[in-house]
Amino acid sequence: MISTKAKIGKNTFIHPLAYIEDDVIIGDNCHIGPFCIIRNGAIIGDNCKFTAYCEIRNNCRVGSGTTMGSRCTLSANVIVGKNVVIKYGFVATDTPDLKQGDKKITGTIGDGALIGANVTLMPNASIGKNAIIGANSQVRKNVPDNEVWYGIPAKFHKKNI
Repeated sequence: MISTKAKIGKNTFIHPLAYIEDDVIIGDNCHIGPFCIIRNGAIIGDNCKFTAYCEIRNNCRVGSGTTMGSRCTLSANVIVGKNVVIKYGFVATDTPDLKQGDKKITGTIGDGALIGANVTLMPNASIGKNAIIGANSQVRKNVPDNEVWYGIPAKFHKKNI
């Protein structure tokens, strides 16, 4: 189902079993796979590809050229840069900040990052530009630009040069 209040770009394919809510903007030349859910207010750039069972929650921003494998979830308000590759099973979590009236705290992902399968991005942690996160990692701290991190919790391994 595609909301009549959603704006869909040219040459964008949306699978008949995908669900697109109100006030969503999806750019040109995108591919939205089966059972994907894109919630109110999400903005998806051009040339993005989401395979199956992805959920992009309210007010997320996804930069152009970004791809996501199956079963990925972006909690509300997550910002993903351009040309990011996210493998299957990724989850960007959120948590309420009780000091800010339950405002949700989320992280960001910088341009050109590569995130392995089954990675969890914890609330208020961010992944820098051109960073690489190894499979099955849990990111609890900010990962600087151009670094390789992996593990539970994810730790610095080397520079990505």
